[in-house]
Amino acid sequence: MIETRRAHGVTYIKLDRPARRNALTAEALLALHEAIEGVTTPVAYLHGAGDAFCAGADFAAIAALETEEDASAFAGLGQEVMDTIEQTDVIVVAGIDGPARGGGVELALAADVRVATEAASFAETGVNVGLFGAWGGTIRLVEVIGLGHALDLSLTGRTISATEAKQIGLVSQLVEAPETVAIELATKPARSLRIIKQRLRDRGSYEAQLISEQEAFTDLIEAGASLPSVD
Repeated sequence: MIETRRAHGVTYIKLDRPARRNALTAEALLALHEAIEGVTTPVAYLHGAGDAFCAGADFAAIAALETEEDASAFAGLGQEVMDTIEQTDVIVVAGIDGPARGGGVELALAADVRVATEAASFAETGVNVGLFGAWGGTIRLVEVIGLGHALDLSLTGRTISATEAKQIGLVSQLVEAPETVAIELATKPARSLRIIKQRLRDRGSYEAQLISEQEAFTDLIEAGASLPSVD
């Protein structure tokens, strides 16, 4: 369901349900949560098996939600997993090669860096079945692409190409082999990666962020930044 391996200083986390386009059940979410918490490398690379990144929540799992408590627990589990991806000190790169739908888009949004191939496509399909992105999607989508684009995608449910996704900022790069971005990041100083993520992810007040930024910069200097020689 979730497969992990390590190479090039990167932990590869693969959604491994190709027959279901890597759709996420509660069991898969729990396994993904465990995989993220178990990462010991500075960078993790999240990708899907087969010809899809992630089809989102498994419709069979949604259909099995019989009570309000069941529905709330499933949404809460998804939120917890996405929050863990966002809040971990590990830099998480989502490599999207194929469709990302609904919860699959939310999964990509939780990552720190999103890169895609030309084969990628994206859609917030919840509206088509009377639902919406309840794994933090209504928050992160606006943060990443802005309110106008977020409303467009969420209200229409339309599918966009990798090219349009890059144009609106949903992905940062279009590349032939997304994992190369993760490998390159793994060559950067791990301490700097961690602190940069912490600072940019900080949702505290402006004044508190400035103080934390100053403290983090001081910590990096004291730790010995890799500065070039000065003549």
